[in-house]
Amino acid sequence: MAKKAKGDRVQVILECTEQKASGVPGMSRYITTKNRKNTTERLELKKYNPYLKKYTIHKEIK
Repeated sequence: MAKKAKGDRVQVILECTEQKASGVPGMSRYITTKNRKNTTERLELKKYNPYLKKYTIHKEIK
């Protein structure tokens, strides 16, 4: 049996958009992976921000 190439998944960084706009010190960032072939656009997930103490939208940065 042939093995599938592992080149489809890439590591991405998610950064909080709400905290950047508010000017609160610190930065909430998460590292995750995505399948480059299935998800070509940038990821946008709701994650917990410990600085703001609530769930906010985190967008993929370059």
